[in-house]
Amino acid sequence: MSPDRKDLLKAWTAAALWIGLIAVESTDWLSAEHTGRFLYPIFHFLLHLDPLRFDVFHHYLRKAGHFVGYFALSALLFRAWKNTLHLSQARAWALRWSLTALSMTVFIASLDEWHQTFLPSRTGRVADVVLDSSAAITAQIVILLFLRFRRRSIPYA
Repeated sequence: MSPDRKDLLKAWTAAALWIGLIAVESTDWLSAEHTGRFLYPIFHFLLHLDPLRFDVFHHYLRKAGHFVGYFALSALLFRAWKNTLHLSQARAWALRWSLTALSMTVFIASLDEWHQTFLPSRTGRVADVVLDSSAAITAQIVILLFLRFRRRSIPYA
């Protein structure tokens, strides 16, 4: 297998595994009720959180998880599309890769929330799709800025 094929396989495998992780997180097993039952005793012991404060903390912890998860998915999809959609000029960043990764991330976030509407222990919320989409946009901006900054900081011989 050529090095390009290996890179392509690795990039798509990472993205597919991350999508699988999101699918598992979308099940009843990881609903707020179940994670709260597991996390409350830990945070009560460590931080002496009462149930009311824990509910607020738990809510923001779950929303941070949304942001981190979809930020990572967007970055992984950018890498996968970069390895898939070759352009005539060698580039570090292309709008085509970024928009494709962003669109796919928003689609997966929408499917995730739609799936949750069928589970009694979950709620599918448009607000979560907006949060996930914001994370995806943020990831694409960070990638663009990182690659532009990195390119400028490389000294020319």
